[in-house]
Amino acid sequence: MCRLRKVFTVVVSVWFLGSGVLCLPVAGREVELAICPQKMPAEPDKWSLLPPEGSLTDGDAVPLYGKAVKALPSKDGDDKISEWLNTPVDQLPVEQVESVLEHYQESLKCVSGAVWCRQCNWPEWKPGKKVVDHGGYRRLAFAIRLWARREVAAARYDEAMRALQAGFGMARHLGQAPTILQVQIGIAVGGVMCNEIEVLVQREGAPNLYPALASLPKPFVNMEKAIAIEAKAASSGLRGRFLGKQLASQMKPVHDRLRVLAKRFDSQLAILQCVEAIRSHAASHGGKLPGTLTDVAAGSVPKDPMNDKPFRYTLTGSAAVLESAAPGDAAKPGRLRYAIAVKD
Repeated sequence: MCRLRKVFTVVVSVWFLGSGVLCLPVAGREVELAICPQKMPAEPDKWSLLPPEGSLTDGDAVPLYGKAVKALPSKDGDDKISEWLNTPVDQLPVEQVESVLEHYQESLKCVSGAVWCRQCNWPEWKPGKKVVDHGGYRRLAFAIRLWARREVAAARYDEAMRALQAGFGMARHLGQAPTILQVQIGIAVGGVMCNEIEVLVQREGAPNLYPALASLPKPFVNMEKAIAIEAKAASSGLRGRFLGKQLASQMKPVHDRLRVLAKRFDSQLAILQCVEAIRSHAASHGGKLPGTLTDVAAGSVPKDPMNDKPFRYTLTGSAAVLESAAPGDAAKPGRLRYAIAVKD
C-alpha cells in the first residue's frame, strides 16, 4: 500500500505539470524590435552570459540559492516590479527602481555568488518531497530582470552583463536539477532573461552578444535527466508488467511536451543569436538590413533547433520579419516572431 501511494504521488505531480497548473505553455510570441546596429566585438570573449569556466570557484551553489530565497523581502513591491518590467526603458522611474532594488541586495548578492560556483549539488529527489520554492525563484528572476533593465537604462553595460550572468547562471543550474519542476523553472528564468536581451539590442552602444549566445550550452537544460529520474521513481514500486506500461503510456504525452518546451527555449536563444548577426550586418552596411539571411556573413546565422532548418526571414522595404518554426510546424501556436527595423 505504501508503494502504491508513492506511485500515485508521482503520477499526480506529473499530471499537474501536464495540465498547465505548473507547465509552461508553448505559446506564440510576437515582438517589435527597433535594433541599433552594432558590430561583433573584436574580443569574442569580452562578453559572456555565463561565468567563464576557468573563473568558477569550488563552492556549492545550492546553499547560496537557499539564502537568496530566504533573504527575499516582503511582496509589497512585487506589483511595482511587474509594472516596471512592462514600462519602456526610457520611462523607468530610476530613483524608485533603485529604492526597491535596495531591499533585494542580499538576495541578488547570494545569486551572484551562486552562479560562480563550480558545483550545484541539488539534493536527491524523493516522491512527495518539496525540492524548490518556485514562487521564490520567480521573485528572484523578476528582481534580476529589473536589475538588468536599470543598468541598460543607464548604459552601464558591464553591470547589465553581470545581471544577465546572474539570471542565465541560475537558469543553467536549475536546468541541471533532478526534477522536472526545477528544470521548468530554469527554462522560465532563462526565457524572461531573453526578454532583457531584447531590450538591450534596442539601445545605442549596447554590445553585440552574438559570441556570448553562440557559446551557450546546447541544449541549455537537461530535461532528459529529470524525466528519467522521475519516471524511474514513478515505476520503481509498481507490481505487474501491465501497470508499468500503462503508467509509461500516460506519462509520454507530458514528457513529449516538456521536451518541446526545452527545445523551444533553445530556439529562443538561437533566434536572438540571429538578431545579433543581423545587427552586425547592419553596422557594416550603412544601417541596412540583409536581403536574406544568406547575405549575412557565412557561418554566422544559426539554424532553428525546432526543425534544424534556417529561421524564416522576409525583408519588406526597410523592415523585416524573423520567425522560428512552431512545434509541429503549426501555423501560429508556439512561433517566435520578431518584426525588425533599424532604429532611427
